Amino acid sequence: MEKKGGSHKNIWYGQGRQRIEIPKPVLKSKVLVKAMLNQLYVCGLGYYPKAAGHYTSRKKGLPENFLFYCVDGSGWYKIEDQKYDVGAHEFFILPQNVKHSYGSNDNNPWSIYWVHFGGDMLAYFNSIHTVQAYFKPHHVKSSNEIFSCFSKIYKALELGYSKDNLLFANMCLSHFLSLFIYNSRHFSVSDEKLNCVDQAILYMRENITKNISLNEFSSLYHYSPSRFSGLFKEKTGYAPIDYFIQMKMQKASQLLDFTDQSVKEISINMGFDDPYYFSRRFSKVIGMSPTKYRSVNKD
Repeated sequence: MEKKGGSHKNIWYGQGRQRIEIPKPVLKSKVLVKAMLNQLYVCGLGYYPKAAGHYTSRKKGLPENFLFYCVDGSGWYKIEDQKYDVGAHEFFILPQNVKHSYGSNDNNPWSIYWVHFGGDMLAYFNSIHTVQAYFKPHHVKSSNEIFSCFSKIYKALELGYSKDNLLFANMCLSHFLSLFIYNSRHFSVSDEKLNCVDQAILYMRENITKNISLNEFSSLYHYSPSRFSGLFKEKTGYAPIDYFIQMKMQKASQLLDFTDQSVKEISINMGFDDPYYFSRRFSKVIGMSPTKYRSVNKD
């Protein structure tokens, strides 16, 4: 049940809470002026156990993002006028500058971990299709690594706002976010649960020596070529065949590094009948010809 009133800050004063919010003067003097720190940085974080009565409403949102992770109980949130229910082992991201509200359910109050984060790259971060999927609640496979990473950030900031502590916390932040956004990659969700693009990339890796057309890729996942190509490019930034060729050239560069195979042999191994065409594609992807690549001292 939603409450009619509430704090306009993400503060809950119940027993057992943990909360650190980095003071704005520290952010201005230590973080925002440092290129190494200002791209994506922690503003605050906390843990609210059994947070009965927790409620927040912001008509204009905030300039930063929040990530909420519900480990027990249940709650809800609204982005604009769309309401979502949140249960145990689910997380969601509240994007910057969007009207929102959220709260704990009265009968089964949530226990939540939350991280408040900003940065110069936040608008780009929020534009990524993979990230946008988590503006809605998603189940996350829990792991000690999530709690360990949260604890490392929290304990570092408990020791004050030295340059080293801030740098360590912000380096941990990127990893912490990846544990949610790329949860399946960290915690070995079976391939059957991967989306068609991730499955296609694994298929490319397993069939790196073959020539596979766009029609063949799309038919594997029961899409039209145009629809599959659109989905693939939306997620990766590349057309499927261009991505496949990149993977082939990555493998070819490894063969140039670690074997004595000739360029012609590598060309054939990568599915190219014409070594000159292979060399042109290699140069376009890697930035130099296969022969020059092999001759460059990379020690």
